[in-house]
Amino acid sequence: MTLSQLRPAPGVAIRSLGLVVVAGCLISMLSFGPRSVMGLFLAPMTEAHDWSRETFALAIAIQNLLWGLGQPVAGALADRWGSFRVLAGGALVYAAGLAIMSWAPTPLWLHLSAGIMMGLGMAGASFSIVLAALGRRVPAEKRSIVFGIGTAAGSAGQLLFAPLGQALIIAYGWSQALVMLGAMMLIIPLLATAFAGTEAAPSGPVRQQSLKEAMLEAFGWRSYNLLVAGFFVCGFHVAFITTHLPPYIVDIGLPASVGAWAIALIGLFNIVGALASGVIAQHFPKPMLLSFIYLGRGVAITLFVLLPPSNVTVLLFAATMGLLWLSTVPPTSGLVALMFGPRYMATLMGITFFSHQVGAFLGVWLGGWLYDRTGSYDMFWWIGVALAVFAGIVHWPIRERPAPGVVPA
Repeated sequence: MTLSQLRPAPGVAIRSLGLVVVAGCLISMLSFGPRSVMGLFLAPMTEAHDWSRETFALAIAIQNLLWGLGQPVAGALADRWGSFRVLAGGALVYAAGLAIMSWAPTPLWLHLSAGIMMGLGMAGASFSIVLAALGRRVPAEKRSIVFGIGTAAGSAGQLLFAPLGQALIIAYGWSQALVMLGAMMLIIPLLATAFAGTEAAPSGPVRQQSLKEAMLEAFGWRSYNLLVAGFFVCGFHVAFITTHLPPYIVDIGLPASVGAWAIALIGLFNIVGALASGVIAQHFPKPMLLSFIYLGRGVAITLFVLLPPSNVTVLLFAATMGLLWLSTVPPTSGLVALMFGPRYMATLMGITFFSHQVGAFLGVWLGGWLYDRTGSYDMFWWIGVALAVFAGIVHWPIRERPAPGVVPA
């Protein structure tokens, strides 16, 4: 892939594509890291304040919902004003949310900081904005691979921040650990300068439409609606496991450190899964790939619940789920780009991601709500299996072709 394959927007200079990809990957890694280890703070923070698990879970549920609500807005702003401003602004709000969370004396402050501020901050600094920015810079035949690389970078953040977060909690306490994680988010605005003034568009299909027309057509396209419905399940699984797996592991009598390593292992194998998914999506029908991924999650959860709990079964489950974790993102992003082109990809992918975050809200909050009332997560694991089957069915009939409004450049 060379710069000659990219068509710059009028008056815009193209910087090194390699620099942009590296900066985007580092942003994905940093922004995905802290939010992926919130489960490590559940037990120490609730015990320190004598809060229920539902109180903490509701804050993370609000975070996921606000992340989803803010994503289409952040995507539209990035489509209109460029990725740099959105990424930098989101990172500052993200850092402030982590800092206030470390101090939060009441559930209201927890919901404001860990919920609203971190959710909106992540909407601006998330890998969705990065993927859309990269999608405008690479040719269509390379997008799924680049999306896989960007997603894998987010997984590297989970792999790095899981043991780092646990180590910071042990060494400095949970409150100071949150402050340190917030300080690390201030690196993102510096990295985002690589995206300043580089909003070039690749050759290929473009949209000869306004944003309003593009959104109306998207919601009138059956395959897009099915994709949005299926991505709900991804958010449900990922958010529930990220938040509730560490305390669940303690509940079944295993050390808390196993929970941290399970989250790290998910991140490690997610790197492999995301990269493999990006490559496979270039040569294999994306809807069929997504169906197999979701059905595979259902099988993994079923075996995890039925087998006797041990360190080995937890780590095997984490490795398997890691392979299937965000491997949904490259084919999902690729389908959005294929259906509607790169012009409004950040906005349309943001709408898709909102469905993901509604699932995340329900997965986190209902998980805590059900645990507080039954003292067990067992029923919720089976709900996850049922939703995996639903997602496997929903993705199968999706058509892998451009929507009628996409015309050649």
